[in-house]
Amino acid sequence: MLASDRLSATFHALSDPTRRAILTRLSQGEATVNQLAAPFSMSLPAVSKHLKVLERAQLITRGKEAQWRPCRLEAAPLREADDWIEQYRAMWEARFDRLDAYLQELQAKEKATETKRRKRNG
Repeated sequence: MLASDRLSATFHALSDPTRRAILTRLSQGEATVNQLAAPFSMSLPAVSKHLKVLERAQLITRGKEAQWRPCRLEAAPLREADDWIEQYRAMWEARFDRLDAYLQELQAKEKATETKRRKRNG
């Protein structure tokens, strides 16, 4: 899978609140489908569909231990998404820093103008 396709699959998987909740649960450790389904008011097949999306995005893996197939969180795709987002975070922080500097400059000019006006009227 291409990196851009993998990133698209990751964001698609993260777009659903149920799948995000499943990932949150798996961040605490592996769990079975029944354990993952417990907090939701949906059928096991519906939860399984969510798990398949997460699995296709390589965000989870499923073990094969006899009848017990624990699901595990795979962090690598999340790191890739975070790395991609980080580029934009840095850009926005730089823009906000420039905006903050500009606003401080405007405030300093306004303060200087006010000080001059007071001295003239004062």
